[in-house]
Amino acid sequence: MSRIGPALAAAREQGRTALAPFLTIGYPEPAALPGLVRALVEGGADMLELGVPFSDPLADGATIQRANFVALRHGVTTSACLEAVRQLRAQGLEVPVLLMGYYNPILAYGPEAFAADAAAAGVDGLIVVDLPPEEAGALKEACRARGLDLVYLLAPTSTAERVALVARQASGFIYCVSVAGVTGARSSLPPELPAFVEGVRRQTTLPLAVGFGISRREHVEAVGRIAEVAVVGSALIDVIEASPAREREARVRAYVEVLAGRRGAAGGRRAG
Repeated sequence: MSRIGPALAAAREQGRTALAPFLTIGYPEPAALPGLVRALVEGGADMLELGVPFSDPLADGATIQRANFVALRHGVTTSACLEAVRQLRAQGLEVPVLLMGYYNPILAYGPEAFAADAAAAGVDGLIVVDLPPEEAGALKEACRARGLDLVYLLAPTSTAERVALVARQASGFIYCVSVAGVTGARSSLPPELPAFVEGVRRQTTLPLAVGFGISRREHVEAVGRIAEVAVVGSALIDVIEASPAREREARVRAYVEVLAGRRGAAGGRRAG
């Protein structure tokens, strides 16, 4: 069994919305990953989504596209991503880790080999953005055999039939995309989001995550009223991009503390 279920159960028992920050492996440079991961966990991350760089990330907006481009220029490969997770585990990382990316690198690697090597490295689950459930058979079986969760995405445009299909196949949690569009920080969440998530909720007992557009504590609070997990990606990349290297980890930690409700938006620590 992966670490994902126990981590989400612990957050639920504590009355918290679980926080899942996203980082692209290799951005802003490969050597930055351990320090950034440490800052995320210290700030309050319940689990991590680590992006596998890909040259054509169609579901991502400009921010994460830039992060992919930078990582690829650094020579970050699929194998390097697995090795990065292996090193993080060797350094004592305990929170769940999901690799998030696109199917082409996994197909080139080989689904069975990728699942085996991911599990051996300490990965808990995969989010493959462009892999529909109808075509996921090989990877789904490989993940099941290795104890990895395969997380599917649903969008506001997903039909009732597609929701039901994903609910039957998913494990770990289901990722609800907040908008019919690409990733990117937004000022507000769409008003139709609660109805969309509630429609998914009626089809599954799995936890639900909401991502795409979450950037503020009030967004996390709003997600917490309808789902179990808030995913933050582009806004976190923006923080990293705007930070001098010597201040990067401290700013990332402070930002995640705000998202997690441990720190006020003005920067003061909260009691408790």
